[in-house]
Amino acid sequence: MIKTAFVFLLMFTVASVKAQYNSKVYNLYLDFNEAQWKNQPNIALQKADSILASPEKLPEKAQTNFYRSLAKLYEDHQQTDKAIIYNEKVVAAVPDYYIAHRALGYLYLLPANTLVEKINQSQSKPAEQQKYQEQYFRLIKTALPHLEKAEACDHDDTTLNLIKSLYQKLNDKTSLASLDNRLKLLRKNCIDLLTD
Repeated sequence: MIKTAFVFLLMFTVASVKAQYNSKVYNLYLDFNEAQWKNQPNIALQKADSILASPEKLPEKAQTNFYRSLAKLYEDHQQTDKAIIYNEKVVAAVPDYYIAHRALGYLYLLPANTLVEKINQSQSKPAEQQKYQEQYFRLIKTALPHLEKAEACDHDDTTLNLIKSLYQKLNDKTSLASLDNRLKLLRKNCIDLLTD
């Protein structure tokens, strides 16, 4: 009797999992991945729009992987705001996935050059210049933790030099002096691959 109950429970669990993976949303997810693999971004974006109507129907790991793929797709098509949104979802689900952190660090800094131009152009208008400087420093402060996680997990001289340069622009000598210690702590937990 116990053996029969165990077999029934096992069959029910397998059937439930199979139903979950055979859902319409999961099939759209498979189509989305295939379109990306075939380098068909327009089809991939169409499938993504359908998935976004109910992404919670995807298994948790597939959902996170979907968000990462969608973020990359938006990044490749210069849709920075959307790329940031989905990379943030990935980081929220898998905080140690440093590849999304690297993307976020650099994405957050994209408007920096435009802000520097505005800062320089508004020298005769102190209030306006201060507003742009505050925006600029806010961008830097938002990007830095992401860049640090990426650097800790996958050393890159360019990223390390950028981090140091940003702390210098902030005139934050304390954070610059403690950078090595923070990187050592961040290095302990690094994930470089998402799986379904």
